[in-house]
Amino acid sequence: MTPADESHDTEGTPEPYQHLLERAEKLTNLEMASMALGWDQRVMMPEGGTPARAGQLSTISGVSHDLLVDDEVGEWLAELESVDLTDEQAAVVRELRREHERSTEVSSELVERLTAHQAEAQQVWQEAKAEDDFAQFAPALEQLRDLHRERAAAIDPDANPYRVLYEDSQPYLPLETVESIFDDLRDGLVPLIEAIEENGRELPSVFRDPEYTYDEDDQMALSEAVVDLLGYPEEHGRLDTAPHPFMSGNQFDARITTRFNESDPIDALTATIHEFGHASYQLGLPKDEYGNPLGQSRSSGVHESQSRFWENHVGRTKPFWELFLPRMKAQFPHLEDVTVDEAYAAVNRIYPENLIRVEADELTYHLHIILRCEIDRAFVEGDLAVSEIPAVWNDKMEEYLGVRPETDAEGCLQDTHWSASFAAFQGYTVGSVLAAQLDATIRDDLDVDGLVREGEFEPIWEWLTDHVHRYGQRYPTEELIEVATGEPLTADYFLEYVEEKYGELYDL
Repeated sequence: MTPADESHDTEGTPEPYQHLLERAEKLTNLEMASMALGWDQRVMMPEGGTPARAGQLSTISGVSHDLLVDDEVGEWLAELESVDLTDEQAAVVRELRREHERSTEVSSELVERLTAHQAEAQQVWQEAKAEDDFAQFAPALEQLRDLHRERAAAIDPDANPYRVLYEDSQPYLPLETVESIFDDLRDGLVPLIEAIEENGRELPSVFRDPEYTYDEDDQMALSEAVVDLLGYPEEHGRLDTAPHPFMSGNQFDARITTRFNESDPIDALTATIHEFGHASYQLGLPKDEYGNPLGQSRSSGVHESQSRFWENHVGRTKPFWELFLPRMKAQFPHLEDVTVDEAYAAVNRIYPENLIRVEADELTYHLHIILRCEIDRAFVEGDLAVSEIPAVWNDKMEEYLGVRPETDAEGCLQDTHWSASFAAFQGYTVGSVLAAQLDATIRDDLDVDGLVREGEFEPIWEWLTDHVHRYGQRYPTEELIEVATGEPLTADYFLEYVEEKYGELYDL
């Protein structure tokens, strides 16, 4: 018996709804099988396995697509239009109807081609990055873009393809809302960063010692220690390494990865906490709703709010470093004389000269995202040729951050995301903004700093589960945000938070 079988009493349930649940569980199981294969490709699969893996993933995507667009699904949905459903049942029908309608005009052949090319492009990207050779990745990237545009045209031939692709990762959150938030952040962050650079005090950089190399085994031990401290259950997850940190899984099996920087252990530590945040969301989803939308996460932006909350509003706080610094010193004895104040300042120091998004500080991070979104949109809409991406990327880095990458590996090849999707980078900034809004809300109910200082993380996780995780996809995105925080999504809390925090840190 599957988890979904255990959770839904069929007595009194409309027959077409029960058929939908059964179909949804098959689709979920196929998606989870595909996710497990994708995890293996990025973590453990030998390099030569790509051709077979591309075929496996392509086949699964084709079977899933056929099950989703099947005429029976449309008939069940039509029958349910006149049936009185509970709020939860109505939410399940809403989500499955949306997926069915967005997919019915897309051919299985296109879905299979796109999935196979994504799997192949993932391997090409890894090799191109390792060899610092964008030209090696460019043909695969251009073909991916064309396939995504073809899919977008099938879904809505009259719509802007970028908008259609954006709605894949951010359903029910208008693009205009996100663009307005970007404008607010640009207006608030650029002057703050300039003020720090011109008038801020010099913060210590106690973890970056040019004469010391941090051993990867020691860094892994530290990452294992921090997820154990946060309460990551080893029976439902695992920690590995990958070229780009990510989380993969569901409410029963949520796996995370990290990567190491031999000159700065904070990169891996914060990446690990970030991915733990993603896993906390998956593991907080209701187990008895596995197999249907009530047991699935809402969107990439909501997902990022959980990872950014744990990374920034827990892992970069002074109470956290009061708790964790002794453990770090035990792993790296040469840090014996570092104080809590020095550690707190060092993990929050801004590095405008930093080239890598996942290693960026809280402030400049969003300029990295804005840069990507601008390039992403121009490329998808056909205003930017693939050959122009490296130069435009470097120009925008220089314009927004005052630094120019010397290599493509540090520039346009640094992220894996284009191997999978386009129009998805907005989720990172949506997540950071929502994380600050959630942080302001949770502090009305809990003494967050006190709990962190004492290493009591369970009440924080429970609050987030109660206000976000447990709802799955019951509410559309904007409604979920209001349910969780009491108001619509706004950049105000994030801007207030960073102005207060960094004003104090830099004596502005």
